[in-house]
Amino acid sequence: MRGALKIFLFMAMPFYSFSQDHIFSQFYNAPIYLNPALTGQFEGSFRFNGLYRNQWSGLSGDLSYITASADLNLPQYSSGVGITFNRSNEGTAYLTKNNVALSYSFIIPGDDFTLSFGLQGGVTSQKLNWDKLVFGDQVDVRYGYIPGSISGAERPQIDSKYYFDAAAGANFVFKNFMIGAGIHHLNRPDESLSGFKARLPVRTSANLSYKITLNPEQFDKDGTYLIPSVVVYKQVNVITFSMGTQYKYRGINAGIWYRSDGSNTGNDAVVLSVIFDIFSKKNNGEKIRLGLSHDATTSKLNYTNTSGTTEIGVGYEQYFPNSKGYGIYNGLRCYDFY
Repeated sequence: MRGALKIFLFMAMPFYSFSQDHIFSQFYNAPIYLNPALTGQFEGSFRFNGLYRNQWSGLSGDLSYITASADLNLPQYSSGVGITFNRSNEGTAYLTKNNVALSYSFIIPGDDFTLSFGLQGGVTSQKLNWDKLVFGDQVDVRYGYIPGSISGAERPQIDSKYYFDAAAGANFVFKNFMIGAGIHHLNRPDESLSGFKARLPVRTSANLSYKITLNPEQFDKDGTYLIPSVVVYKQVNVITFSMGTQYKYRGINAGIWYRSDGSNTGNDAVVLSVIFDIFSKKNNGEKIRLGLSHDATTSKLNYTNTSGTTEIGVGYEQYFPNSKGYGIYNGLRCYDFY
């Protein structure tokens, strides 16, 4: 009986709480998802980032998330432009969301600072597979789910929807210090499939990093650093955060983080991450990035049940041959903080 109820509750939970956004442990490999003001904020002319998250692989149902973005740094226009694609597949609720958005940032450079403001707008589609949902009248208290049973729950008139979604942000870099903030779902779109309005709640985020030089005599790009960071999210009354530090030496970056989702059950995790940056052509700043992280669940769900969460990230950066920055290291962009 208890086992059947636990399965039912787990399957129903995402269906009723999908208005909460997912967050990535490798937030530094999803910059535009974190803050639109980070569009064009990198050392190069062109950048691509991709990140895949497989959450709680030990539990039944597919909880997977993808974000991919491509952006350009346009110093001649003091701007950055980009496009991002986000996909979430919450298999326990059979809800799939796809989002495509355009981003723009206006960048104010200085001798020892960079200030940027960003805007983002796009379209989200969501689709619910109602036929695969399990309701209480399909569960027997002794035997669990009854194969072939049909629920008496009222079916919604529509099972898919499109809506416009907007975001904005700001970011400030001063020497070895970076701080930024983003606001997502500014227009609070209605994502309801039932006919009753269900406004997507605004999600705010704040990021803070500081780069500590461990060997100041080394050239900046080849130096050794410790980079403590904090990222905080707030949506409705839920506050979640990730805090930790990275150790960066040349093309290797290793990090350890503590992550909390702000729930009453204390759904927390310790995150270990490692990044490898492969610089293939130094004259044009070409870089290939490979990132891997793993969340070890420390909450009541525990690691034995969930098998944790794994993220895999890839990235690519380069300067265009006709760029003014070709072969020149700037050192004042967010590139240095992850």
